[in-house]
Amino acid sequence: MRKFKGRIVTPGTCTAEALVSHGGLNTLASFQKALQFGDKTATCGDQNNPDLYGKQMLGKALCLPQTIGSTTGGLVLYCACAMKRQPACMLFSNHIDSLAAAGAILADVWVEDVTMPVVDCLGDEFLDYVKDGMKITIEEDGTVVVE
Repeated sequence: MRKFKGRIVTPGTCTAEALVSHGGLNTLASFQKALQFGDKTATCGDQNNPDLYGKQMLGKALCLPQTIGSTTGGLVLYCACAMKRQPACMLFSNHIDSLAAAGAILADVWVEDVTMPVVDCLGDEFLDYVKDGMKITIEEDGTVVVE
């Protein structure tokens, strides 16, 4: 078990199974099936991300360095939350980008009965340590426990 301390972007606690990407998350390509074609499990549709492609993101602790892609990124995250097809939480080894932060914060403020805690600045050691299937717990102070 290891603990990592990050910066809280959107508050909350949760426990979920890790899903890890060592490359950036293209939010539009990843969530397109969930948002446009009714995929209720939010299966990652980004063929350029071999770590996530074809895997269910719904309810997972999505561990990644950063998001990449177009300016729709924040809207995509907001819509995923509004449609209840979001990861359980998002954990960034780097600083979150402004677009992803905006989407997560707007969802936190505007979408009722949906939480998606987001923590960034967890460091490269976090992403090197965590593996798919590990148990992730986010504590209220932004501490991320990986078991």
